[in-house]
Amino acid sequence: MKIYKNEKFTRIVFSNENSFPSFYTNFLIEEKKLKEENIIVQVSDSINVSKENLLLFLDIAIQKKGNGTSFVILNPEIDIDDFPENLNIVPTLQEAEDIIEMEAIERELGF
Repeated sequence: MKIYKNEKFTRIVFSNENSFPSFYTNFLIEEKKLKEENIIVQVSDSINVSKENLLLFLDIAIQKKGNGTSFVILNPEIDIDDFPENLNIVPTLQEAEDIIEMEAIERELGF
């Protein structure tokens, strides 16, 4: 797992773990430290991640939204139509950043 931070978000890259379960376990540990930060989880294209694996992030995404922060999954191979609307999945880092900015604006406007 690699972690990159800037002033707007923390990007967590699933890269060096051997399996999704080991990444998810490590992610849960890191996520506890990032309660007040926007998070982008970048799932490597070379790792086969199932829909069920990604749905594990749904509760975290809902909690983050309730806390006034954003959660976005970055992967160009995922069909977003297979997932609930409240799980942000995008194909590019720029789109992930755009989602974070749009949600911040919505929060400022009281939506």
